[in-house]
Amino acid sequence: MTSRRDFIKKTTAGTAAVTFGGMVLPNFANARVIGANDHINCAVIGVRSRAKAHVLAIQQDPNAKILYNCDVDDTIILEHNDWCKKNIGYVPKVEKDFRKILEDKDVDAVFIATPEHWHAPMAIMALQAGKHVYVEKPCSHNPYENQLLVSAQNRYGLKVQMGNQQRSARTSISAVSDIKKGIIGEVYKGEAYYSNNRGSIGKGQKLVAPPTLDWELWQGPAPREDYRNNLHPYNWHWFRSWGTGEIHNNGTHEIDICRWALGVDLPETVTSFGGKYTYDDDWEFVDNQQVTYTFPGNKFLTWTGHSRGTMKPERPGRGATVYGSKGSIELSRDSYKVYDLGGNPIKIESENSQQSASTDTTGIGGLDVDHVRNFFNAIRKDESLNSDINDASISTMLCHLGNMAQDAGETLKIDLKTGEVLNNKKVMQSWKREYENGWEPKL
Repeated sequence: MTSRRDFIKKTTAGTAAVTFGGMVLPNFANARVIGANDHINCAVIGVRSRAKAHVLAIQQDPNAKILYNCDVDDTIILEHNDWCKKNIGYVPKVEKDFRKILEDKDVDAVFIATPEHWHAPMAIMALQAGKHVYVEKPCSHNPYENQLLVSAQNRYGLKVQMGNQQRSARTSISAVSDIKKGIIGEVYKGEAYYSNNRGSIGKGQKLVAPPTLDWELWQGPAPREDYRNNLHPYNWHWFRSWGTGEIHNNGTHEIDICRWALGVDLPETVTSFGGKYTYDDDWEFVDNQQVTYTFPGNKFLTWTGHSRGTMKPERPGRGATVYGSKGSIELSRDSYKVYDLGGNPIKIESENSQQSASTDTTGIGGLDVDHVRNFFNAIRKDESLNSDINDASISTMLCHLGNMAQDAGETLKIDLKTGEVLNNKKVMQSWKREYENGWEPKL
């Protein structure tokens, strides 16, 4: 049988250069070969908040170095440079246009923490340029990109890890192992939830973009729109052109954990209830949502998202609970707890590493270090990724289907092989977005 490495060599040897976003990218066969003890040179793209966790995690590896900080906003870059000098002791090279970073053969891996409309296109470009990819969740802006990114990883054979770092939590790994051994009997339900108290984003005014911001490159693959004063640097999450709503922004994490624990993939049906209840502003998604997924084997999963208004009775800001015929398990980023059917605790385990922040915009914690270490071990030693894109994309697809079910206003029936909606042609129009001319990702 042909080995995986032989297969990758044969596949990539015939891969031609590709054109994307007005730039010719090199054949990935030119990628630098990395041995088990070699340095890994990294670039961090999009450096305002979540990237801080990436930088600190990369810094924990003595054989890894950040060659580039990249952002389209000069103000953010200056702040991040100061932060790097203080927290890691050096300031990486600065580049505003990430495409120039992809031309640098010394860069082995890119960490993507940009707005979500850039995640898949940028990851695909990086793969085509011969770079391994750590991409924040969600890995795609729409289902079409989801499938395309998986195809790109399979074609180019490089490592792609999604940033749902709880997959690297020792306690979550232990919990899933215990579930498979029957600690709570036959599992049948996963309950994922998140709550926050986000304020109004107001109604934005159309203005000329600040001179420090490359608004053209910020938009990238998205159709061009006027700059507004209420979307950058964070509120793009709530606009459909660039974001994907709370179910992706935070729900991806807990939905993924429940799916993992239940041992399920794509759902048979998806139903969503919810709406925008709180403020009269530019927010384009629901701000409170309840999604139910059903799976083969009589299993189901629920997602409860409260973006504006903390859930009561009092619960942690986020979490996941898995129910079985003999008890239940509560999973968080920092621990897991097993209960019998009477609600009595029978086992508790906590993470040994630094606890992870869970409801701020940075989310720094020990799990980032573990997740990045796993990514580097996969590059150096071909260790299995804890959140390989082939699996992580399924959790991302569930979130896409949750938004689609909300838009459809009816229960969607799903093709278990492709994730496509079988009973609503209209909602399938959102399977793929419109792209700015010259920016559509292609293989």
